[in-house]
Amino acid sequence: MSRYRLFIEYNGAPFRGWQRQNNVPSVQGAIENALAALGEDDVIVQGSGRTDAGVHALGQIAHTDLKKEWEPFRLTDAINAQLRDAGHPIAINDVETADSEFHARFSAVQRHYVYRIIARRSPLTLEKGLAWNVKTSLNVEAMNEAAQVLLGVHDFTTFRSTDCQANSPVKTLDTLHCTQRDTHGVTVIEISTTARSYLHSQVRSFAGALKLAGEGRWTARDMEIALNAKDRSACAPVAPPHGLYLVSVKY
Repeated sequence: MSRYRLFIEYNGAPFRGWQRQNNVPSVQGAIENALAALGEDDVIVQGSGRTDAGVHALGQIAHTDLKKEWEPFRLTDAINAQLRDAGHPIAINDVETADSEFHARFSAVQRHYVYRIIARRSPLTLEKGLAWNVKTSLNVEAMNEAAQVLLGVHDFTTFRSTDCQANSPVKTLDTLHCTQRDTHGVTVIEISTTARSYLHSQVRSFAGALKLAGEGRWTARDMEIALNAKDRSACAPVAPPHGLYLVSVKY
């Protein structure tokens, strides 16, 4: 058996998330089916994290153990051919051989997510389903001020789903900041964050709260009150999944 590291990009819209599930489409299941069609039966493709339904990835990392010795570029092309023929919006951008000790999830030391907001009154066309279309203008300075409250080690109970299975709500948030780009009446805001790991729906919960800060409906003090409440009901409405991207994973 040889271990391979896969660098994966996907549009999450058709899938119920990364994790394989019975009778529903998943990214993991699609890649495992592609490998089965190549004669690699009963393999497990272990991702760096389980993105939720509708969440996209530019740099998901996974590993898998295969019976056959593959040249990485041939394995890349072979999996992509199967995914293309099945109509899945998934691309394997690269494959590398990996040490047997490498684990896509447990070897990771940092994950980078970006949440994209497009603030404009007109509906999205080319980027429909690829960003959150907000109809009001947002103050990025106010968003960044509120974001500072969340940095560091905290109990993030307020910002995690009630379905979260993590043993502890305590996480360390390394970075969280917002950038803005304006073009012809269209404002694109990207909320970028890094941490070793995240709770279920944590980044989308941040995005929903920061949107309120950008609208002037929350202040940094409101963010602090919500954080200290350690109560899910204190969270702002959670941002929709289609604006979220797993950008990269560091090892």
